[in-house]
Amino acid sequence: MNKQKIKRLTVEYGGQWSYQHVQRVLNLIRLLGEGMNYDAEAVWYAAYLHDWGAFPQFNPDRVELGHEIRSRQVAETMLAGMELPDRSKKIILEAIENHDYRSDNRSQFMEAALLRDADFLDFLGFIGIAREFARGPKDMKECCKQAVARRDGVLNKLTLPRAKEMAAVRLAEMNDFLERLKQESFGYL
Repeated sequence: MNKQKIKRLTVEYGGQWSYQHVQRVLNLIRLLGEGMNYDAEAVWYAAYLHDWGAFPQFNPDRVELGHEIRSRQVAETMLAGMELPDRSKKIILEAIENHDYRSDNRSQFMEAALLRDADFLDFLGFIGIAREFARGPKDMKECCKQAVARRDGVLNKLTLPRAKEMAAVRLAEMNDFLERLKQESFGYL
């Protein structure tokens, strides 16, 4: 399967939500990985495939937990027919399996840390809040609660120094926004 097909299927299966998330993650990886030597090709595949196990085609019951394992299984099937080095395939699969913030698993590969920290950063800051409000429900208090839960879930799990620096900025922005939202709600948040 070529990259164009993976991009097309990401949109088809996961919608613009998933495609846009992948684009943000890839840009974050680029920023986090500046000056580092890593397998950019493996990171590309891992970024595109890391949430496929959450897509309805592969998760018809819409079970949120365990999507990283389902995503790894989907990726294994897809990668089997592709001409990538075995080491790259191993990196891709480990990065996918270890990306979820609810997991304490770590990989030996730098590429996995890049994907994981980039994915975590996408839960922080204004984009982290916007994601939770876009997901719903139509209940501002609940959306704020979800944003805070994800924020708290990733904060102490970032590993790369550059990711921690970026997280500090996003955290300050996020906390300021949530405080101002609370003030403007007249106590209804």
